[in-house]
Amino acid sequence: MLDARRPPCQHSPAASLDARHSRSGRVIIVAVNLPRRAALGAGLAAGVVALTGCDRSSARPGTPLWAERVAGEQPLDAEAGVEPVRPSTARVAAAGPAPYAGAVKATLTKYLKPTRDNPKHPGYAGAVALVLQDGQTRLLTAVGSALRYAAGPVELPAAKRVPMRTDSIFDLASLTKVYTAILVLQLVDRGEVDLAAPVRRYLPDFAGPGHEKITVAMLLAHTGALPVGAKVTGFGNNAQRWRSVLTTPLVKGGVPGTTFRYSSVGLMVLGRLVERLTGKSLDKALRDNLTTPLGLTDTGFQPKKWVSDKSRLVATDARSARGLLRGTVHDDVCNTLGGVAGHAGVFGTARDVAAIGQMLLNGGVLRGKRILSAAVVRQMVTNVNKGKPAIDAERPGRSADHGLGVEINQPWFMGRLASPAAFGHTGFTGTSLLVVPARRQVIVLLTNRAHPNWSWSDPDTHRVAVHNLITG
Repeated sequence: MLDARRPPCQHSPAASLDARHSRSGRVIIVAVNLPRRAALGAGLAAGVVALTGCDRSSARPGTPLWAERVAGEQPLDAEAGVEPVRPSTARVAAAGPAPYAGAVKATLTKYLKPTRDNPKHPGYAGAVALVLQDGQTRLLTAVGSALRYAAGPVELPAAKRVPMRTDSIFDLASLTKVYTAILVLQLVDRGEVDLAAPVRRYLPDFAGPGHEKITVAMLLAHTGALPVGAKVTGFGNNAQRWRSVLTTPLVKGGVPGTTFRYSSVGLMVLGRLVERLTGKSLDKALRDNLTTPLGLTDTGFQPKKWVSDKSRLVATDARSARGLLRGTVHDDVCNTLGGVAGHAGVFGTARDVAAIGQMLLNGGVLRGKRILSAAVVRQMVTNVNKGKPAIDAERPGRSADHGLGVEINQPWFMGRLASPAAFGHTGFTGTSLLVVPARRQVIVLLTNRAHPNWSWSDPDTHRVAVHNLITG
């Protein structure tokens, strides 16, 4: 079993490599001559989710929803049937710092050094936390360094470090999956994708025994019986690599439609589905269909191409295998594929990530632009895995609760804010998004805990500590 605290295996550049999953959702490349991760059990599959189409009554066929007139925002709590907001605990009487702001900053600062729960290393080099409540910023703070180590890793003297800023740009890692899910659900809104349809209807190259039983919804809910990682090395070009991804065999004994197992392969496949149906590469589909309509100028793949102030880029790994990574995707599989994939590769700021959470909390609308219909948002944030087992050797106590692209009610990262309506996602680099509809809160915590070495700390410790402090 791989673990974030265990250093990755060493290999020569010519070694045959494979992709696997480690704690917090990162796919890493390891030498295939090592024993493969133990099978996580038979029967791994995904329930056939029979979901109805969403309400597209206001949209012309083929027209993006943001091109339609928006009469008003429909808060998620009113649309999704979650517990109504209680004004005494969730409404903001006046703008200003939240009562928990000081405690959150103190806690974030604490993890800049070794702690009792992580005694050998700092929890991270730096962090940014942001809390929106009723759409208003109640907390936005930055601590530590965006760059603290040179390759080696070698700790830099204070004068050469780059301070973290509230507008620093992070490698969002598996938060990318949320963005890919939104792009897929936009196609559902436009009537171009049926969630209950086999993926092969739209992506014929998604082939192999059992693939014909896997639906779009199953991949969004991580119940498609696909493994976490795909083999992407040992090929001559990207076309061959993607062919390997699309023909990744099901887990041994896996039956689509029965069991939750986190799979980056599923979102990689959905990224290709987006590309096929939009006629655009995934980075351009993200730009044209999500970030541009919402004005998210600090979000995208391959940030070195569009970030002018490079001091805003947050560093991740600094080990000798790949050298210092800053503005280059940390996920090895995504990097091998060129930096653009459905499971990882998006970079962004805390404010831009919070905008995504607020859009979903608003029922699909933000800044006068409807990105998703209220009906499809309701489907997205509803637990579609009720009654299904979850197989996760690294988090044996986790539940299968998951929506269409978001985690639901997961105390392992949500802490005391977990509830049947709370949803969000995490990223291997130390990032997380949490939306708590009953409190009208959007919480973003971005750390560079993978700088200089992802094995140095467990990011869930920091997430739970911060979330437990945010109470009003």
